[in-house]
Amino acid sequence: MNRYKSIKLDKTMYKGGGGFAARLEELDPSADYRGTPLEGLDAYQRQLKRFDIRVSGPRSSPIEKFFATSDSAALFPEYVARAVRQGMEDGEVLSQILASRTQIDSLDYRTICLDESAGSLEPRDVAEGGMIPRTDILLKENLVHLRKRGRLLAASYEALRFQRLDLFTVALGRIGAYIARSQLEDAVEVLIDGDGNEGTAATPIQTAGTALAYADLVGLWKRFDGCRMDTLLAAPDMAAAILNLSEMKDPAAGLDFNATGRLGTPMGAKLIKTSAVPDGTIIAMDSRCALEMVTAGDVTVDYDKLIDCQMERAAITSTAGFAKIFPQAVQVLELKPASTGG
Repeated sequence: MNRYKSIKLDKTMYKGGGGFAARLEELDPSADYRGTPLEGLDAYQRQLKRFDIRVSGPRSSPIEKFFATSDSAALFPEYVARAVRQGMEDGEVLSQILASRTQIDSLDYRTICLDESAGSLEPRDVAEGGMIPRTDILLKENLVHLRKRGRLLAASYEALRFQRLDLFTVALGRIGAYIARSQLEDAVEVLIDGDGNEGTAATPIQTAGTALAYADLVGLWKRFDGCRMDTLLAAPDMAAAILNLSEMKDPAAGLDFNATGRLGTPMGAKLIKTSAVPDGTIIAMDSRCALEMVTAGDVTVDYDKLIDCQMERAAITSTAGFAKIFPQAVQVLELKPASTGG
């Protein structure tokens, strides 16, 4: 099937819902290629094959291959978006702590919550013919605060035209990694300070002493009622303190860490070390019901400038915000400050 070879490509395909890749799939459905050598490729990847553009490997194409024709030039913004998105996803912490991802087509979004006033969620006995207790699902009072994170790509076509796409993909992936890091910082801020709605800010507890002890982790675990503590987001100093606890020097725990690099805790929770968390702080959570990520569209690029001006200056952005789903699914432990004396 050679339909993909005859599609007329232009920048107008980036406009409208779904974006460029979705428009390509409408014109050239991947389902039509089942049982053919092109099975497994999406519509965009078939266009790369059409113009013999290789974006990875030691024999990847130079950037100028995209601009050989007006049709192939229309593929370049999607390539940039995919490379940045891959950088955001590689080693992403967010995917490990999100309970829900919501994509919206506007900048206004108000999430939901359950009415958890006293007894409202209790599954009481219902007598024959009696009324079944009601639980209300409500809209939160405040909108989710969305932030646009991104970078400005500034480079002339002449400076990059002979560079291989494999190397350029690495550079774009680095941009994506920094965007993901900024979004993780936004998520940590919401986990600690709340999402602007009443009752969503965490009430931190302090360690008993000025150094972390096993009893502090037990006390943190005890605060979870109706949720489970399955994830710990820890600042680097606190992650090191956990690993130095005598309870973590159990041979089985040490062997698993040395063999796989996966960090565990005495309570079986996943330990994630990140400098996005303030020093001296551990965020404990039930990742199944703690955090919602709201995104306004996907990674976006300035396709006009990337196509018409052959790069020069183009914005790469991602707009996202976070909301707490169940505030009680997040607890915060802070290291008690040392006494200054006097």
